[in-house]
Amino acid sequence: MKLFRLIFILFVFICKSGYTQNRPQSQLTLISSEVGENKRPSSIRDSVMSKFSAKSTKLNKNPDAKIEDYLIITHDHDTIVVDTSLTIQKYYKLNFLRSDDFDLIPFSNTGSAYNVLGFRSKETQFSEIGAKNKSIAYDNVDDVLYYDLPTPFTELMYRSVFEQGQVLDAVYSVNTSRQFNFTISRKGLRSLGNYQNFITSGSNFKLASNYWSKNKKYYLRTHYANQKLFAEQNGGITDSDIDNFENGVSQYIDRGVFDPNFENAHNELLGKRFYLDQVYKFHENDSIKKDKFEIYNSILQEEKQYKFQQSSLDDFFGEGYSNQEINDKIFLNRFKVDLGLNFKSDRLGDVSAGLSLIDDKYSLQNFEIEDFVDNNQSIKSTTIYFLADYSKKIKQAKFSFSSNNYIFGDSKSNSVKTNIRFDIKNQNSVNLELSVLNSTPDYNHRLYSSNYINYNWNNEFQNIKSKAISLNVRLNKFINLDIDYTNIENHIQFEQLETTSINDFGSSIRPIQYNGIIDLLKIKLNRSISLGKFSFDSSLMFQKSISNDIINVPKIITRNTIYFSSDLFKKALFLQTGFGVKYFSKYYMNGYDPLLSELYIQREKEIGDFPLIDFFINAKIQQTRLYFKFEHLNSSLTGYNFYSAPNYPFRDFTFRFGLVWNFFM
Repeated sequence: MKLFRLIFILFVFICKSGYTQNRPQSQLTLISSEVGENKRPSSIRDSVMSKFSAKSTKLNKNPDAKIEDYLIITHDHDTIVVDTSLTIQKYYKLNFLRSDDFDLIPFSNTGSAYNVLGFRSKETQFSEIGAKNKSIAYDNVDDVLYYDLPTPFTELMYRSVFEQGQVLDAVYSVNTSRQFNFTISRKGLRSLGNYQNFITSGSNFKLASNYWSKNKKYYLRTHYANQKLFAEQNGGITDSDIDNFENGVSQYIDRGVFDPNFENAHNELLGKRFYLDQVYKFHENDSIKKDKFEIYNSILQEEKQYKFQQSSLDDFFGEGYSNQEINDKIFLNRFKVDLGLNFKSDRLGDVSAGLSLIDDKYSLQNFEIEDFVDNNQSIKSTTIYFLADYSKKIKQAKFSFSSNNYIFGDSKSNSVKTNIRFDIKNQNSVNLELSVLNSTPDYNHRLYSSNYINYNWNNEFQNIKSKAISLNVRLNKFINLDIDYTNIENHIQFEQLETTSINDFGSSIRPIQYNGIIDLLKIKLNRSISLGKFSFDSSLMFQKSISNDIINVPKIITRNTIYFSSDLFKKALFLQTGFGVKYFSKYYMNGYDPLLSELYIQREKEIGDFPLIDFFINAKIQQTRLYFKFEHLNSSLTGYNFYSAPNYPFRDFTFRFGLVWNFFM
């Protein structure tokens, strides 16, 4: 009741303060900026604009500042305008990840784990620490945003969770001068959950800044990130309770009654990172010369740690070397330096060439066990790569090429990507991309050690070779089409192996490499239709493993949303309300291993073929967006056959509240 009172008071207060404000209908385009070369248009239907003129874009609190002056800069130097509009796409992104989770299905508690519905091949040529399920919520270098602002800017995101706790994501950014910006942000999570021993908590903390010299010849960006993603683990509900869940036995409607497989474990991913990149221009900023030279440099120092801790052995994971608590840890220390030259010419295009040094140290740490002694408890790798990039724009077409090739060292990997993009009128486009990747296996595929006998290996895997062709067609008034064809050789994935001994209890999860070739086709369609105040947004994805059934994916994933949008109270409030349905076909859904924080292939139980129906009410008042969601409201009506993974039930019906609030000081 306290929460509903707070929401009601807040709603009345904001409505009262914004009742007389008119919201203009015009759309803004991006202004030119020294910061980024690539500009992406941002649709702005924004109540921060002045109420005195539909054509004005000045902010109420600062008559000299315009909404298009508030810029967000991505790692790739794409520059977008701060956008406080309310759209269905922003509704899809109001979650713990702050991104559209169309091809993901979360576990019952926020931030605990995710199952992947759409196949994801290895995206980089480098070895990573592993623990991919935890890494989904980990902010990498590409996820850090930088700002360029005329006045201080704040964004607050609140999201209710399950039982006790909340998600709170706060960003504060200020330009202390025209040349220097400073940003501090933190995303915090705490959620009790509905099942025993399933608490989640996390912190993604970042400090970032960027600087332009007065003569615009030197540009610097840097950030520090400190992250901690924690989750208690219970192994899911026991096999004996599966019938009680699926039959909807009344005494088990309170999910805390279920006995989990164990109640004494947790896993955790921690990371600390310092990053800096800088560019120096040899030409004057206002030079009329057509040929321009720049030198660039970046430095990264990152320490990652993943650990699984359990107070005592449990048969769920099999036998152990000794009867003592589990304290398995893996570490990855990475130092990376890039140095190169950029040449920009109106006639020839943009050319970049440089060198990259990557120094990795992967190591293991657990209790010393006399029965198991392995001197090879670490992997050290130092490699130098040659970097080359080229891009050229001719009228409405843009061609780009990038490569990262091994020169000498320990990690023999390389990547090549080419891209051709055609921009059509009204923000329509056609994009064709070809990528060839020769990547080294992740470190936890190659080496792992634990007190559990089943979780010890030292593998000599071959490089993973993949080729991918992607076609993206954006026709805003008709349809959006994505076609991806992927060819993979030497694919590696975790699999659940059958026990071969009477004394071998519990699961046995191992990384397996296939020498054959996997061909996967993925087609995604998206269509949005508006008829007056009613809109319909539909996405459909089809997946098929052409060559074999090594990879388990649902053939069909679809999400359909029908909603009503309208201005109310003399345009002081913009309302959006409707229903959303998500569905995927039945298949052998991947299992989840809490010790490794990895998904694995299982072929015992098919899961899927159940709808997830939500009802939502979204509202925008000035710079505030409110989100009310009745999540999975059909849970007790369509049968208790919904799972996020084998033995891990999906969420029951619940009401959730969200809020995104922007301040322009």
